[in-house]
Amino acid sequence: MADLPSDRLTPGPPFTFVGLDTFGPWQVLTRKTRGGSANSKRWAILFTCMTTRAVHIEVIESLSSSCFINSLRRFQSLRGQAKVYRSDRGTNFIGATDDSNIEAINVEDLTVKNFLCESGSVWKFNPPHSSHMGGVWERMIGVTRRILDAVILTSSSKNLTHESLTTFLAEVTAIINARPIAQISSDPEMPLILSPSMLLTGKQDYLPVITDTYNLKDMYRAQWKHVQVLSDIFWKHWRSDYLQCLQQRRKWQVDKDDIKVGNVILMRDKSIYRGEWPLGIVEEVFKSDDGKVRKARLRIYKEGKAVTYTRPISEMVLLVD
Repeated sequence: MADLPSDRLTPGPPFTFVGLDTFGPWQVLTRKTRGGSANSKRWAILFTCMTTRAVHIEVIESLSSSCFINSLRRFQSLRGQAKVYRSDRGTNFIGATDDSNIEAINVEDLTVKNFLCESGSVWKFNPPHSSHMGGVWERMIGVTRRILDAVILTSSSKNLTHESLTTFLAEVTAIINARPIAQISSDPEMPLILSPSMLLTGKQDYLPVITDTYNLKDMYRAQWKHVQVLSDIFWKHWRSDYLQCLQQRRKWQVDKDDIKVGNVILMRDKSIYRGEWPLGIVEEVFKSDDGKVRKARLRIYKEGKAVTYTRPISEMVLLVD
């Protein structure tokens, strides 16, 4: 099993390292007409802090570069500048539907590229067909959808407006950020429940336990010192309670030989039968920080033409070494 990326292990301000994805759409009431009402679609972009596991949700009117830049500007205005953005290399983020005349977010669009350059941010894509590499934010989208399904889809949503959807998603954000991210201690002297909202808001329902490391006088000497003490308490529990549970490796504990250039493989394709999986050859391998090969570029022949794909090793079956 690979090491966790440094994005998830480096203490720092919330939303410095961010994973994001889009989900939706929902029908909202835009205006009432003489014959009824006019509806339109709304989507949402979920930003996940890789370190604190906090989330931030922005509602957008369309999957366009313009709306996407506006959502990024709102996010940065509220949460501060992010150094690294991570996302799946899906249609919503590479604009692969341009030939189909479907409007989609295109990170590789010149306008978006210029905005990211001016902001000093870096965008990193996961390989295609490797959603497990974005499990941090995919998990948060799953939690959000369950809350939405329990409230919106099971009740009458015909009068849902843009304002009510935005307000409701803000409430959903608060619910998700209030969840515990580590095991709750049974020690009555340690009532602290570690949650993302602790660092985002600096508020708790009770006075935190002060140990010898923190000076009680500093908490009431100045407001910024009070916030600093709370932050120190958060990071202490983050390291001792949450970070340690991330180091457990429950699978893939045996080393295997890496995929090499020239290997003959079968490329897995869930849309077709196993006996029809295409045969290919490895053209180039990409090593991760630990020196292990996690993805590779393949060449296969499809309809008489040579086509190259970048896939994770989990989508390959080695045939000839």
